[in-house]
Amino acid sequence: MAIGSGLGAQIGIAAESGYGTFVAPAKFIEPTKESLQLKKTTAQSAGIAAGRLVPLSSRRVVTQRQAAGSLDMEVTNKAMGLLLQTLMGTTVTPVQQAATAAYLQTHILADTAGKSLTIQKGVPLTTGTVTDKTFLGCKIISAEFSCEVGGMLVVTFEIDAKDCDETQTLAVATYPTMAPFNFVQMSVKTGSYGTETALGGVRKMSVKIERPMAVERFYAGAEGLKAEPISNDQVKITGSIETDYVATTLDDLHTSDGATSLVWDFTGPIIAASHNERFTIKVPAIRIDDAPPVIDGFDVIKPTYSFTGLFDGTNPTAIEYMSTDIAL
Repeated sequence: MAIGSGLGAQIGIAAESGYGTFVAPAKFIEPTKESLQLKKTTAQSAGIAAGRLVPLSSRRVVTQRQAAGSLDMEVTNKAMGLLLQTLMGTTVTPVQQAATAAYLQTHILADTAGKSLTIQKGVPLTTGTVTDKTFLGCKIISAEFSCEVGGMLVVTFEIDAKDCDETQTLAVATYPTMAPFNFVQMSVKTGSYGTETALGGVRKMSVKIERPMAVERFYAGAEGLKAEPISNDQVKITGSIETDYVATTLDDLHTSDGATSLVWDFTGPIIAASHNERFTIKVPAIRIDDAPPVIDGFDVIKPTYSFTGLFDGTNPTAIEYMSTDIAL
């Protein structure tokens, strides 16, 4: 019997073979918070009938079902591959590095057609009985990564789903030994693509990747359930870099509206040979939107530079993930 609170909760994920097709979770993640829930649209019959003061309960119908919510979690050195693949779109097979236990995943930005997840959450009653809520056809429509002084690298995944099924058998959760990436491991680099150099004075960093999709594809003959969302706008990449004013590198780029490549890297312990645990976001071109430094009293000047991520015409936006996972 589980603990009758959030301490007894679990979330498992699995890549689907087709949009909305249940696949039993075999991988379990450790969110800090989640908000996935069923959303239903109802219609109420309201015909005039002499003496009837309240609409009939029997004539209320559910006309649409879908689900949505978010997952907040730390970015860990294992078990992130499926989520990254669903966000970025490229089908990824981890590549073994030489003959070591290190495997590199390279998630290149691509269309996300055909990439969906089954997400099953176990929600404990106070009695300790864990109830099943299985979300089918889960598409990641945005992810925001952030890390600040003294903190962990964290991410919020926004999710759109086809339906919530409460009839599945709750999978038995198992968890690998893993650790979060954190500020101690962080570096931020800018410059020409492939030869970026470290920025000094960075205190906080965030990058958000948004995947706009047509999520209201409800058609006749589908029992009130949606068809797979389709990309319907260009990907939006934004972020911010909070610094102490130790150099004018970003300030000058704001003034000139010049472009620079951005590499946001977390390097963890060595897995084997020269291969470290690693999580890296690469954006081939960013331009600084605001704001130049301002003097706000006696303290050290602390500008926050907001930026937009763009395509340099050659190199893709990508997330690289080095771990000991031999499969997503």
